[in-house]
Amino acid sequence: MQQDLKEIFGDTHGLDPKSIESLTRALDKNNLPGFDYLEFKLSLAKLAQMNLPEEMAYKSAFATASTVGLTKEKLLTTGQHYRKVLFDEKDQFNVALQGQLQKRVNNKQEEVVKLKAQIQAWQEQIVNLQNQIAKSQATIDDADNKVEAEMKKIQATKDSFERTHQSIMNQIELDIQNIQRYL
Repeated sequence: MQQDLKEIFGDTHGLDPKSIESLTRALDKNNLPGFDYLEFKLSLAKLAQMNLPEEMAYKSAFATASTVGLTKEKLLTTGQHYRKVLFDEKDQFNVALQGQLQKRVNNKQEEVVKLKAQIQAWQEQIVNLQNQIAKSQATIDDADNKVEAEMKKIQATKDSFERTHQSIMNQIELDIQNIQRYL
């Protein structure tokens, strides 16, 4: 019967075949026993193929169906039953859709937000590291200048010491020579 349902409900152009399949399967699965709205709808479809005016097709299908016990009340009640089946299918679809949105979209969006925050944190770390590098380089440059200045001072002290040392050594040497010569 599902194939017949696909033909009568899916004959509108542009409908999604997967959705038609799912919805008509639900209708078929929940088909009430006996002649009801679905069988009436199939009868209408057969009569429509004969190019009967719509009102005449409805009256003919109902006249035939009333011979097997179909009443207008049962037709309306079972029509409402199938509407409820379709509403339930839509609710299940919406739940599944929300799950897919969460899985495929929301999780990715949350991942993007986290990654953007991580990138921002890394960029801040980079700026901090660059500042530390600049400060350290300035310390190195300053230390190089201080080392050079200190080296010059030490060299000057060394030179002064050696001159003074040599001078005193020369004086002592001269005194020793004089002591040996004069005494």
